[in-house]
Amino acid sequence: MRSCLHRARQILYTKILRKLDWKKSKQTIRSRILSTQLQPQTVAPSRPLCVDLDGTLVKSDTLADSLLLLLRTRPLLFLRAFGWAFKGKAALKAQVSRYVSLDASRLPYNRPLLAFLEQEHGRGRSIFLVTGADGRLAEQITAYLPLFHGVLASDGHTNLTGVRKLARLRQQFAQDGFDYVGNAWSDLPVLSHAGEAMLANPHPGLAARLRSRNIRVGRVFRDRPSLASALFRALRPHQWAKNVLVIVPLLLAHTLHPVLVFRALLAFTCFCCCASASYIINDLLDLEADRHHATKRYRPFAAGDLQASTGIVIAMVLLLASFLSAARLLPGAFAAWLALYLMATLGYSLALKRVALVDVVLLAGLYTLRLVAGGAATETPVSAWLAAFSVFFFFSLALVKRFSELENLREQGRSIAHGRGYLVSDAFQLRSFGTSSGYAALVVFALYINGSKVASLYRHPARMWWILPLLLFWISRVWLLASRGEMHEDPVIFALTDRMSLLIGLAVLLIAVMAAL
Repeated sequence: MRSCLHRARQILYTKILRKLDWKKSKQTIRSRILSTQLQPQTVAPSRPLCVDLDGTLVKSDTLADSLLLLLRTRPLLFLRAFGWAFKGKAALKAQVSRYVSLDASRLPYNRPLLAFLEQEHGRGRSIFLVTGADGRLAEQITAYLPLFHGVLASDGHTNLTGVRKLARLRQQFAQDGFDYVGNAWSDLPVLSHAGEAMLANPHPGLAARLRSRNIRVGRVFRDRPSLASALFRALRPHQWAKNVLVIVPLLLAHTLHPVLVFRALLAFTCFCCCASASYIINDLLDLEADRHHATKRYRPFAAGDLQASTGIVIAMVLLLASFLSAARLLPGAFAAWLALYLMATLGYSLALKRVALVDVVLLAGLYTLRLVAGGAATETPVSAWLAAFSVFFFFSLALVKRFSELENLREQGRSIAHGRGYLVSDAFQLRSFGTSSGYAALVVFALYINGSKVASLYRHPARMWWILPLLLFWISRVWLLASRGEMHEDPVIFALTDRMSLLIGLAVLLIAVMAAL
């Protein structure tokens, strides 16, 4: 009988491969057939399946997500959370869920586990959501996912985790027992007494501890990239290109003394650390809005690839390294500008990013602030011409970013930018603002070239005019592509990955060198 079944599988497999002449499909079909053959059939359909929420069904910590949402939307009320915590974790969860509500449809679910639950639900198996999260949030999730037959959750008095969760499950399923899917060390008591223990994105060492207790792990549902990969994306190293502006005042002054070069490079490093910390803070505060965005929902914290607690620790370490280096090795004025940069970015993350036009003015100002901070680090004065050019030029690029976001929303059929102060209908006006600001920057550049300062810095100042048509072409091309919907929402990423932009940047550099020689 077994040989007949094996022969039937082989015939079916051969027919499928003949019909689908695609190498990838062959590998996928083979892996599915093999996994079906090797998959242990140990699950008893009559035994209820109990699933944890935080870190298991959902890859993030819903309490941390809710606290961050409370901080962003109601910062004064957030201060009361410290008082709620003194009454116990269950009371804290109940109070937070009373004032803020996560969108259950946008939470970062563990996709392999969700597919398994759908399969078991189709078989008629009883599935229960058993979580330490507050009952309000648990009910919202079960309303969105009609897979569960019941909910066991914290109720404002009892924090349903660890041994308390085990006692409740023993009471609820005393007759049939239960299977359990968990992820954390706090789940160890429950996993130890489950009929079948299953893990989802388990904490390091948890599987080994279960094996040391002779507890067999039936399944492991992994839906998370490596920690190094997630950290790399969270730091956004491609955004460090903006911090090159810190070095620009020294380059334009044509003074390359080794000590000054060291200061400029150290200032660049300090800004990179501070910027990455601010990006992490911004992502943490903007979790809910990012999860409604077409591309930002894949950011590490929004996607649940990194926990909020991890992000807070990394941000603190980066800020500490940045400000300690600035205070010990660079002039005091630079540390002051760096602190102003941090306060401005925090203000942007907390509130100003949701105020129309204020957000883009602030973004443009942060670019100019980098120039001024670089001048302070190397004690090189920043000319009024450079400051004026940077304000107009970077205001145009900030508007490109907002315009592209609105164009993407238009294609999705939406009328309001979630978490922003703009309507999709504002796109046309933003394009008008942006193009005029870009051309104003070029006018400032032309006036600068014609000034006496250029003649004292360059042996052939007339050659600098060759830069003007290149900049005119680039800024016009950026806005043309943005109007066609072909621009990445972040113009920095566009400039770093676009071949034409890189060629223009190289040409501008060569022209400046030729003018100086």
